[in-house]
Amino acid sequence: MSLVISTISLGLLWSVLALGVYITFRVLNIADLSVEGTFPLGAAVAAALIDKGAAPLAAVAAAAAAGMIGGALTGLMHTKLKIPALLAGILTMIGLYSVNLRVMGKANISLLGMDTMYSRMEEMGLSKEVAVLAAGVLVVAVIAALMYWFFGTEVGMSIRATGQNPQMIRAQGVNTHHTILLGLILGNALVAISGALIAQNNGFADVGMGIGTIVIGLASVIIGEVLFGARSFKNSLIAVVLGSIVYRAVIAAVLKLGMSPNDLKLLTAVLVALALSLPLMKEKILAAKGGGANAAR
Repeated sequence: MSLVISTISLGLLWSVLALGVYITFRVLNIADLSVEGTFPLGAAVAAALIDKGAAPLAAVAAAAAAGMIGGALTGLMHTKLKIPALLAGILTMIGLYSVNLRVMGKANISLLGMDTMYSRMEEMGLSKEVAVLAAGVLVVAVIAALMYWFFGTEVGMSIRATGQNPQMIRAQGVNTHHTILLGLILGNALVAISGALIAQNNGFADVGMGIGTIVIGLASVIIGEVLFGARSFKNSLIAVVLGSIVYRAVIAAVLKLGMSPNDLKLLTAVLVALALSLPLMKEKILAAKGGGANAAR
């Protein structure tokens, strides 16, 4: 039971990252690699502030603000300097590595024994696993509700339309530079929040903890869509959260079966590749069945 609770808890914390990746990857239709810089940035900012005695929630808010700045840098390079989105994200990711070192003053910061969101909940009589689970449920519920509300507003619908049909939305008089910039800011803010939450759960922040986070986010998004569908925006949000939990469950299962932790990145890459190829494989299977049925006639 402890393993199940911890798996769901981790899935919920990582789902905040997945929701941020969903905004850039699915809503804006942009592969934003700055995620690998803003995730450790959120962890670094939160850990550095907590280390100096700041309140855990204030540290998470500061991490979100830092993530916004990171997303804004990518957006400005893409929209104003006309740098391709993929390259702009890579440049931001590389630059933030040095920024994260500056923020922490060293390669990592330990949070063991310090006041975190979860330690405060433990003071209320909850175990560590239940405290993380409760915090994850609360944070994800609030963020998902705010996303559902925001992307139903005029501004949110404009961001969604920008990813679907930028020519059409420009014809309506909407500045797509602004919508792309806002989408990248929001997405990276969520990524940084996830970094802050996971750093407090792990008990440390490390400059290298962002490696592979974009693949983890994509895995959660794609697994969720494949297993639970994406019939509506609300359904997509739920699918992303559930996809993150399923992904963590798969990781926990393979570790339980004896797989080396060193192979997890390879496993994630294989899972994403399989999930991305499922629609094509499904089409080929249906086409083959259709061809066989026609031949039988």
